Amino acid sequence: MDRRSGSRFLSGPLARREELGRAWRIFREFIRGFRHFHFLGPCVTVFGSARFREGHPHYELARQVGQTLAQAGFTVMTGAGPGVMEAANRGAQEAGGRSVGCGIDLPMEKGLNPYLDSAVSFHYFFVRKVMLVKYSHAFFVLPGGFGTLDELFETATLIQTAKIHDFPLVVMGTDYWQSLLDFIASDMVGGGTISLEDYERLIVSDDVDEAVARVAALTEQRLGPDWRRRRRPSWLLGEHDPLPADGAVEGEAAS
Repeated sequence: MDRRSGSRFLSGPLARREELGRAWRIFREFIRGFRHFHFLGPCVTVFGSARFREGHPHYELARQVGQTLAQAGFTVMTGAGPGVMEAANRGAQEAGGRSVGCGIDLPMEKGLNPYLDSAVSFHYFFVRKVMLVKYSHAFFVLPGGFGTLDELFETATLIQTAKIHDFPLVVMGTDYWQSLLDFIASDMVGGGTISLEDYERLIVSDDVDEAVARVAALTEQRLGPDWRRRRRPSWLLGEHDPLPADGAVEGEAAS
């Protein structure tokens, strides 16, 4: 798909036929994502920068998060890129867990990271963001840039407005986030633009074991003792398990 099509999509009304064709492509991306991710079991999405490399403290923190989530029985989901996303997927694989990704067609990010058991790439950012939220029962936000801030505040807004209920939102890398947390607590709560309850929904911690244990306990409380159970595909509907036994990546390119 031509990269210029995104700017055309946001440039105001277009020909009706072109708008209809784009609506169909968006619908097709949603259906492809729904079919692919339906059988993953409970996921936790890890957000964070694509710019940190192996050896950086934030990379290693994300790797530990991925390992600990996988050991607890969660499928680890990320945006499928490098940096924090790669580290979380890598940690999940190293722990013998399930590692999946929602990729995005961007000129500055070439391909998917190599630590994915299964992935789907999307053209539309908003479709990808729906998938990252829809299948997750908790969210870990590690240090990042504009994209990570967008994901943090969009998820917080969905929780605040009860579009998603009682899903933990964990903020890690507290030194990095401290100025922002201070602003939220003093200026936003103090100014009345959010409530203290909104702020207190954030779980701010660098203790990976404690945070994952809390998320697992809340997930079991919500879903019951068999919360790790995965749905079974139906061959009658042409469904299949997106996590092959051999661990090969089963990617699908955006159309």
